[in-house]
Amino acid sequence: MREPADAAARAAELLGPLRAHLASAVPPGGRIVVRDLGCGTGSMGRWLAPRLPGPQHWILHDHDPGLLAHAVTALPAAAADGTPVTAAAAPGDLTRLDAAGLAGATLVTASALLDLLTAAEVEALADACAAAGLPALLTISVVGRVGLDPAEPFDAELAAAFNDHQRREHGGRRLLGPDAVPAARAAFERHGYVVRTAPSPWRLGPDERALVAEWLRGWVAAACEQRPELAAEGEAYLRRRLAECAAGRLRVVVGHDDLLALPPGGGGR
Repeated sequence: MREPADAAARAAELLGPLRAHLASAVPPGGRIVVRDLGCGTGSMGRWLAPRLPGPQHWILHDHDPGLLAHAVTALPAAAADGTPVTAAAAPGDLTRLDAAGLAGATLVTASALLDLLTAAEVEALADACAAAGLPALLTISVVGRVGLDPAEPFDAELAAAFNDHQRREHGGRRLLGPDAVPAARAAFERHGYVVRTAPSPWRLGPDERALVAEWLRGWVAAACEQRPELAAEGEAYLRRRLAECAAGRLRVVVGHDDLLALPPGGGGR
């Protein structure tokens, strides 16, 4: 459901510096080898593969075998210049990847993943990329900014509770949530990387009513889980907002950032 919104939101301006780096990193006749972390159904590959030149091989990482099987078969067959794109599945815990696990790659990508990691996991990802000399394109990370039109006073209270929920401790792991992009920038810059960020907000309106409704339910539920005292008012709020959504009167902007980290001495500066 979210794939078209993600595709429309991703910061295409980061692709120029990335292509410049890859042009200097991949020898003539070589292929780009992408490790896509937390690939899900493969939406990142479906967006990026047609936008990169030259032959590509995608190694798709996820813990769910069913999602991996779908992602491998749903990847585009060709790159921007018509050269072939192939894919392989890599099941397992992506947080355990190290430089050895990234051997042979040209690029690391992820979408809607950074904010689900801990500070230590982000540091480990930057360490692994740096040890392997790899660039990273990490897209659609939440930044804690949400705007609804028309606005209501209760919006801000729900947003604050939701952001706290994104930073919660889960399974013994303290998630970064909206702090993920600054943490990743700092982690890569400690290795001398050139880091660029760009906004990639969802801009949703009447044409995306199903996604808006699903997002609303999840947003309010997470906020009320974090602060149960909001539940009664949150239930009434959700009913109002879903009615506005169904009537085509609600617009939502959900803030994200994309991050491109290029290794020191690489192209695309």
